[in-house]
Amino acid sequence: MSMSAAMHRIKVINDVSDLVSILRAVDTPVKLKLVQRLGESWLTGEDVEREFGKEGLAALAVFEKLRLIDTRWVAREGRKQPEKSYHFYYSTININTTSPIAEASEVLAIAMMGAREYAKLEQKIYEAVGAEGRFFSDVAEELGMSPTRLKGLVKRSDKLEYRGHRIERFQAEANA
Repeated sequence: MSMSAAMHRIKVINDVSDLVSILRAVDTPVKLKLVQRLGESWLTGEDVEREFGKEGLAALAVFEKLRLIDTRWVAREGRKQPEKSYHFYYSTININTTSPIAEASEVLAIAMMGAREYAKLEQKIYEAVGAEGRFFSDVAEELGMSPTRLKGLVKRSDKLEYRGHRIERFQAEANA
């Protein structure tokens, strides 16, 4: 697919908590460079590992969880099996949200929170959610968190995700 034929997709941010995932997608030099490379071309996991190492592969998993990348299978010369390749899904971002200053501040604080402090909160939520997953409002009530705080924490997580009105433990899709 040539660049001229590429779709122009816009990531619309309507909920202030969505800022967490966008900020976390570029919170290290490797992630930032990978986002830029995936915006220019399709890369396989092998390409990413060769250029960015294990940190690049971990970032790819984060992007996939956040639904920020597009995937397709490509046949490579000399290879029997097609390989999964990745491309950044969005070319533009549109931030269109109004929020009480306290909520916006909380979301930004979650995005910038130190790894240790965040890991403790993430673990609390992970344990509260359990293997089956639970309704968002039940988890928020049990942990005494505002909906905005809980949403922001989950959107930052590599271990948790939203599915409808539930929070579940994240399981990466198999590359098969």
